[in-house]
Amino acid sequence: MVEKKPFNDADEHFQKHVGTPSSNNMKQMPKPIRIIGYFFFGFMAIAATLIIVLILLDKIH
Repeated sequence: MVEKKPFNDADEHFQKHVGTPSSNNMKQMPKPIRIIGYFFFGFMAIAATLIIVLILLDKIH
């Protein structure tokens, strides 16, 4: 895995001391966490689309 170079000093601190990962690749996560992540992001995308459609329908009628 290639380490991503920190953007600034705060990024470097979080990567070295706090433990923030340098990259977030969903393929490297355990399967249950990937399923929860896909469900969460899918739900958010569907909810945002539905809200936009409902707002547009409300403006038309």
